[in-house]
Amino acid sequence: MARVSPPSEPAAGRLRVRAGRSPWPLLVPALAGLAFLVLPFAGLLARAPWSTLGTRLLMPEVRGALWLSLTTATAATGVAVLLGVPLAWLLARTEFPGRRLVRALVTVPLVIPPVVGGVALLLALGRRGLVGRYLDAWFGLTLPFTPAAVVIAQVFVAMPFLVISVEGALRGADRRYEEAAATLGASRAVVFRRVTLPMVGPGVVAGAVLAWARALGEFGATITFAGNFPGRTQTMPLAVYLAMQQSPESAIVLSLVLLAVSLVILVALRDRWVGAL
Repeated sequence: MARVSPPSEPAAGRLRVRAGRSPWPLLVPALAGLAFLVLPFAGLLARAPWSTLGTRLLMPEVRGALWLSLTTATAATGVAVLLGVPLAWLLARTEFPGRRLVRALVTVPLVIPPVVGGVALLLALGRRGLVGRYLDAWFGLTLPFTPAAVVIAQVFVAMPFLVISVEGALRGADRRYEEAAATLGASRAVVFRRVTLPMVGPGVVAGAVLAWARALGEFGATITFAGNFPGRTQTMPLAVYLAMQQSPESAIVLSLVLLAVSLVILVALRDRWVGAL
């Protein structure tokens, strides 16, 4: 039988280049879609008050909204990690009836309108809510329209990002290391702390950063459940909404800050986030 020789290196290179070319009928709509997504940001950059940017960032209302957003988003991320990592482990490593339903419920905040989440939080944790009535009657604790309500709203919309990321990392981790540690006498808690967490650490970090970015940009659930009170519950997205009616240039400055943070995070973690899915 005649032996078929492999293609020469230049020919193989040409084949790879040709295989990587995009069909030209897809090029025009692809570029149109890219332009559609980029054009609003170009308009934002073109209309930004660059000469007074520093001054506007130092305005009391801007600094207050920025500080509140940073602190609440960080607190919300901490709560999301505390609750979301065990939840991701439960979904990835255990079998129980209704697991698919639980996973669907975890991801619901990703797809419902945020304002619907705010209404749901009010009906659950408001003074007359399902749980809120007992918090008020037994402990005198009122959550809506407080800084705590901002954190709760942010946790509600941001925690699914962390759960998805950590669950994907857990499913992709090599369980032989955990089994080896268990055979050497390590308890489940020690295996989780000394073996599992280090292996999925990058996934936890990626999920936490994504959750922080989502919490920083939360609007609908926050304004519904926490209100829009300057210095108390007014985060940066809420300040943007209010500034558009009073000082559009300040709204642009706040929007630029949110855009810059989101862009840096998504560019840095895109490959890890896509891999987690």
